[in-house]
Amino acid sequence: MGEKLAEKPFENKLPFTAAVITLSDKGSKGEREDLSGPAIVEILEHAGYEIAETMILPDEQATLEKELIRLADEKQVNLIVTTGGTGFSKRDVTPEATLAVATRNAPGIAEAIRAGSMKITPRAMLSREVSVIRNDSLIVNLPGSPKAVRESLDMVIDQLDHGLNILLGRDGECARK
Repeated sequence: MGEKLAEKPFENKLPFTAAVITLSDKGSKGEREDLSGPAIVEILEHAGYEIAETMILPDEQATLEKELIRLADEKQVNLIVTTGGTGFSKRDVTPEATLAVATRNAPGIAEAIRAGSMKITPRAMLSREVSVIRNDSLIVNLPGSPKAVRESLDMVIDQLDHGLNILLGRDGECARK
């Protein structure tokens, strides 16, 4: 007798959609080439994500908040990854914009990135990135350099699918036996 569909309720998982936002005053004016955004796209595509949209924005909190809301609520993108704007500069407002649009906090992702990054450089303690949920979208801030983007995503990419499946009701609980 074949397996019943009800016994595998989460077997037919669709690919996740993702959007990538680079925060850079110079990049948004065409004065600096964005290398971090394309690095994120490459990693996400390799992991099976469908890229719904990419953009480069100036370091403006209101602009970023508007785009995060649009991507999460209107486009219903599953994963939104930002790069840049997480340092100590007065123009670095990515964490503030991200927290402002959050419906729930998801600090473990940013904590894991910082903990792993501390093994690479002690300057990781100066990164202010956050990770949050907005309705059915996960938003993850990453640092601005291509090297840090690759290192950071490598630390968490394998766990993001499970988190998104739980968030979207496509998978059961996280508990292990």
